[in-house]
Amino acid sequence: MKRPSTYLKLRVLGAIDYAQGKSIRDRIRKISETDFIDEDGNPRRFTWRTISTWLYRYKLDGVTTMINKKRSDAGKTRKVSPEELLEAINQVIPLFREKGRWDKSDIYRACLEKGLLSRNNIAPTTFYRFIRDYELLKPDDQCQNKLRMAFSMQYANQLWQADTMFGPHIKHEGKMVQSKLIAYIDDASRLVVHGQFYPGETSTQLVSSLRSAFYKRGVPEQLYVDNGSIYAGQELTLVCARVGCILRHTPVRDGAAKGKIERFFRTVRDHFLSRELDFSSFASLNKLFTTWLEEAYNASVHSSTGMKPIDRFGLDHRRIRYLPPDQVTDELFYCEDTRKVKKDNTFSFSGSRFEAPATLHGKEIQIRFDRFKKDRVVVYYKGNRIGEAKYLDLIANGIMRNKALQGSIV
Repeated sequence: MKRPSTYLKLRVLGAIDYAQGKSIRDRIRKISETDFIDEDGNPRRFTWRTISTWLYRYKLDGVTTMINKKRSDAGKTRKVSPEELLEAINQVIPLFREKGRWDKSDIYRACLEKGLLSRNNIAPTTFYRFIRDYELLKPDDQCQNKLRMAFSMQYANQLWQADTMFGPHIKHEGKMVQSKLIAYIDDASRLVVHGQFYPGETSTQLVSSLRSAFYKRGVPEQLYVDNGSIYAGQELTLVCARVGCILRHTPVRDGAAKGKIERFFRTVRDHFLSRELDFSSFASLNKLFTTWLEEAYNASVHSSTGMKPIDRFGLDHRRIRYLPPDQVTDELFYCEDTRKVKKDNTFSFSGSRFEAPATLHGKEIQIRFDRFKKDRVVVYYKGNRIGEAKYLDLIANGIMRNKALQGSIV
């Protein structure tokens, strides 16, 4: 049924003055129970809320506001963009891989539970409409209107892109191995915050490179990675959660989603690896790479920003959150495991027994330890740092117990 005309609206408002009722609200409710014949001879009835809205607009601005106008922002998003919605969906999709199937309501609830979306920012109906209009859940080969994310952050350290590139073969421990370059690029400034060649691609090497990047350039608000085994592992998730960085994953089999880091890797191949380099060790190659990175790439004007990446990054230095370089901060990058404290307030780890730094017998604790030196074990309980655990020394404990007994006898 077509919308009521201005003439019909004015007839409804005019009837309010003659309706029965002690108050304006009573008269409007009485009118809402009355049929009005429109220009086509059809009976029309309107709710009291609709009539109240018409009356309010009429008293506020007159007849002009009674005319239906097209919204100035029609067809545009006001709170959540399609790009942001796609990012949220790609982050929760891995949760449903084991189920094999899901529907739109499952995805919406998962986004709300993980805090990626808010019901105040996007209603379910809007969520479903975006999925339909932009084909966000269809495979790439079935899409005709697939949304291609082309974005750029406004400030430095809002988002880093990270990835791994296969590099040249380097001599390592007496044999030639293919190197892997792990690098991070800031989305807004195009500054490569850190890059380093490794003899492999493991979670340990990833966390080591991430630790260097955080200490050098601060902590980003978001880290954008692919779905490789090291990037989808528990260790990276734990580190990002500890430092307060949101970990985001690209769509599956969508390499173009990390266009900025991929373009940097192309620059590395064309302008760095094409040089005369020393491939005798990883130390020598990384030394040359760091010099080229800081003096050539980060110090040259970037075509997309019109500025040197290091200068563009420096414009937002007041927004950057740095980590204090101390021993407690290093624990953010430690491995984590769970242990049950025994009745004698000790627990076992890596073939040794440790004493808890506080009375925690019978409690389940979390321990953090350096993946390279497992002699330092830090105890956490319910998310709170309790302190460092000590190796159990039975002889020293026996001497202390004897002294305590002798003191009590005296």
